Amino acid sequence: MARTKSIKIYSWNVNGIRAAHKKGFLDWMNRTKPDVLFLQEVKALQEQLPEELINVKGYDFHLHAAKRKGYSGVAAYTRIKPDNVIIGIGNDEFDDEGRAIFLEFKDFILVNCYFPNGGRGPERVRYKLNFYDELFFFLKKKYYGKKGIIVTGDYNTAHKEIDLARPKENVMNSGFLPEEREWIDNIIALGYTDVFRNFHEGPGHYTYWDQVTRARERNVGWRIDYFMVSNDFVKRVKDTRILADVQGSDHCPIMLELIL
Repeated sequence: MARTKSIKIYSWNVNGIRAAHKKGFLDWMNRTKPDVLFLQEVKALQEQLPEELINVKGYDFHLHAAKRKGYSGVAAYTRIKPDNVIIGIGNDEFDDEGRAIFLEFKDFILVNCYFPNGGRGPERVRYKLNFYDELFFFLKKKYYGKKGIIVTGDYNTAHKEIDLARPKENVMNSGFLPEEREWIDNIIALGYTDVFRNFHEGPGHYTYWDQVTRARERNVGWRIDYFMVSNDFVKRVKDTRILADVQGSDHCPIMLELIL
């Protein structure tokens, strides 16, 4: 019988990579040994990062920083070499905020995204939904049906009532607005699967907790970090988990194991 090889892909909104570094980020990374690690909300330009965060032994590092200092930004550490790395989606309206990195491999593509937060009013909700449109149009035009697609990161939206602890109280708040939830429906209709729900049913599975109210201690959270996998590639997913015990941010990491 042929051996099957698998890789583990992690995604984590670190709420500032320099802050996470002070809380033991590299220790966690060295223990976990991800094959690919995607970070969101990096909040740093490359010249602001210490050398030990850029040159981690065994990993290549890629950063898509926002033009505005201390804001947004995504990064990737990978010890499996992609065929190509794409920084941004080719639209300055979104790329100026440092929101996407693409790693292309022979038969699949990994996408690291930090989806906008719509909490600053209707204009930012529109910006957020426009980013969803732009990203998934880009993927459909360039990759869908040609390569397997995995889109991970902080989506900044809880899809269903089961995905947050207090749905009724948040139905008029960004992150659980009907139009935001509808866009998750649209992503699924485009041919993607929220693979976490293939492995884990029931409530209480969250990836974000408000720090001000110490919500994590009571597990009053939101599941807003996802792996969306194109339906033609779902069979290659061996496992996916939320690593709720990992501290260091107001989000926790999520993991997907992929069979190659």
